[in-house]
Amino acid sequence: SAMSAKYATKQWMAIDGNKAATYIAYAMSDMAFIFPITPASAMGENADDWATEQRKNFLGNVVSVSQLQSEGGASGSLHGAVLSGALCTTFTCSQGLLLMIPELYKIAGELQPAVFHVSSRTVGGQGMSISCDHGDVMACRASGIAMLCSASVQETMDLAAVAHLTTIQAQTPFMHFFDGFRTSHEENKIETIAYEDLKAMYDFEALREWREKRIMRNDQPTMRGLVDDANIYFQLLEATNPIANRIPELVQANM
Repeated sequence: SAMSAKYATKQWMAIDGNKAATYIAYAMSDMAFIFPITPASAMGENADDWATEQRKNFLGNVVSVSQLQSEGGASGSLHGAVLSGALCTTFTCSQGLLLMIPELYKIAGELQPAVFHVSSRTVGGQGMSISCDHGDVMACRASGIAMLCSASVQETMDLAAVAHLTTIQAQTPFMHFFDGFRTSHEENKIETIAYEDLKAMYDFEALREWREKRIMRNDQPTMRGLVDDANIYFQLLEATNPIANRIPELVQANM
């Protein structure tokens, strides 16, 4: 039947949430910066394994995967790589995500694209816990990063793709998060997104414009990291509102 023929073309995998996120992150990145932390460690490990196996991303290149000495190092390296024009991602949670907050403010303030995949876990207070309460993600709300939350393994793959598709259009970093263990380690049969489909959906014109106009280039020197007086700083901050206002529309279109 027509219906069976339609489903015959679908590709299915039995994987957990961490691998679903890594599948997309690896496909749509040039570089990944990793540091292990439960329950997000498997995402970085998967990416590292695939790079070692010379697996190629959707542009036909092997992703450069680097393990740093802390989550702060991972986010700092990602920040520098983004400014050089690389499509970048990282994976973390909990105390590790808190160490990345300074870079979240900078990357968001500079209107640069990147995707942070977070297998959410509670932040240690009177003690440590590996349970999920979204405390780590909620601590980042004021940074300016856009947030997408997945509630199942299938959504984890789908919204990971939406995050990577939208970040380059929105000139805004994205945090894609999902429940640690409850989703990150849940095995489920899901429909995968083929690399050629990701490539067909990608906004290469936005990518070209970003690399031509908004990164650090020797042939187009720019001043960055200045100290602005109050009469300038807050005008620049308000000037980013139109960019933030169009993010929901871009996300909806990519869905």
